[in-house]
Amino acid sequence: MNKARYLTNAAIIAAVYIVLTLITNALGLANGAIQVRISEAMCVLPMFTPAAIPGLFIGCMLSNIFTGCVIWDVIFGSLATLIGAVFTYNLRKYKRLALLPPIIANTAIIPFVLKFAYGFPDGLWYFIVTVGIGEIISCGILGTLLYGYLKKYRKYIKW
Repeated sequence: MNKARYLTNAAIIAAVYIVLTLITNALGLANGAIQVRISEAMCVLPMFTPAAIPGLFIGCMLSNIFTGCVIWDVIFGSLATLIGAVFTYNLRKYKRLALLPPIIANTAIIPFVLKFAYGFPDGLWYFIVTVGIGEIISCGILGTLLYGYLKKYRKYIKW
């Protein structure tokens, strides 16, 4: 893949992630103790292209800024997405395991952000459960559906 195509793909992925997060935010599901970001379904994209790694990271970072997240959420939420994207790319040959990294990374990191950066009064275990369920819905279920669609039309997509 040439550098221009790589950068273009990363930019498009970031832009789509931002738009989907803004739509989810308008529905009240992008941030907070209970969150199901539709954009997190895109965490499947590193299975198709390495350009998804910076695309998802930048998209998440800008989305967190645009939706008014605190600096710790911008930093650690984006790092959780980056960690998930890198490990998804590394596991891309293992289809059944590849979507676990973003679920695990977000479930392990975001509850601490909610508890300590935002000072939400609920317990840490509550956030682990709510973030985990949200990630299973967005990455696990929606991501699997997106994967099936993209795999079907893979030969028509220029990554």
